[in-house]
Amino acid sequence: MKNYTAITTFILVGLTDDPNLKILLFIFLLLTYLLSVAGNLIIITLTLVDPHLKTPMYFFLRNFSILEVSFTTVCIPRFLYTMASGDNTVTYNACATQLFFVVILAVTEFFILTAMSYDRYVAICKPLHYTTIMNNMVCIKFLIGCYMIALIIVLPPFGMGFELEFCDSNVIDHFGCDAAPILKITCSDTEFLERFVLVLAALTLLFTLVCVIMSYTYIIRTILRFPSAQQRKRAFSTCSSHIIVVSITYGTCIFIYIKPHAKEGVAINKVVSVLTTSVAPVMNPFIYTLRNKQVVQAFKDMIKRVASYFKGLK
Repeated sequence: MKNYTAITTFILVGLTDDPNLKILLFIFLLLTYLLSVAGNLIIITLTLVDPHLKTPMYFFLRNFSILEVSFTTVCIPRFLYTMASGDNTVTYNACATQLFFVVILAVTEFFILTAMSYDRYVAICKPLHYTTIMNNMVCIKFLIGCYMIALIIVLPPFGMGFELEFCDSNVIDHFGCDAAPILKITCSDTEFLERFVLVLAALTLLFTLVCVIMSYTYIIRTILRFPSAQQRKRAFSTCSSHIIVVSITYGTCIFIYIKPHAKEGVAINKVVSVLTTSVAPVMNPFIYTLRNKQVVQAFKDMIKRVASYFKGLK
């Protein structure tokens, strides 16, 4: 009979022991978090209140921004608290909760990006049927489907994770509750679980990536048939922001898991995880707004309305 002591808390190693570097890292993460939340909340607000942004494209953009805010909020505030207080312990339940939401939000993000690419395909390749195909009910079904598929993918391995036993160590070599370092410290046999997770991750990545590539293959073929250079430029501009975000998301994911057994992999993956949870959510609002004239105009209009409101109070 195996007699393991039930672990109720974990210890997070973090990123560095250098106090000066910790201060710089704290300031960097705090600023990027505030910018990320502010930028994404602006997009959410604009797409809700501006009548010109009531199209399916902005519906998906709004929900993508909600995902980004949620994702970075699950990760960064806890890490900031750890650095500020020096308390690097986390309870088993809190760790499991953080891991669940990180994974479910990340998986949902891939499917939202896939839905956004399909929306662009319909808008450019079937413009006359766009409003019929991508009506409000279809968009809502797409959104619910993204979350439901993510739950179906995540729940089985997550349920198996509750069967894991810990006996030798409760030290997680990461700044947050990540699956890979947790699996390293368990006493249970994780071979099947690791293979199961790898298969699910690979299928999710490949399926969504193939869908995105297929959508943009048809989009590019259609755009190249446009008679004027101005039409082609306008069509490409509506897709360029999404292509950049897709490239960043998939590129980061592939980079993290391309060499999971490399000796330097843990340190590199921690740095990439910080960039994924802090820098990427900051970049995405700027990518979508700076390259989109409608969003920029909506932002200017909102500033004017706010300014006129406060002027009227005087």
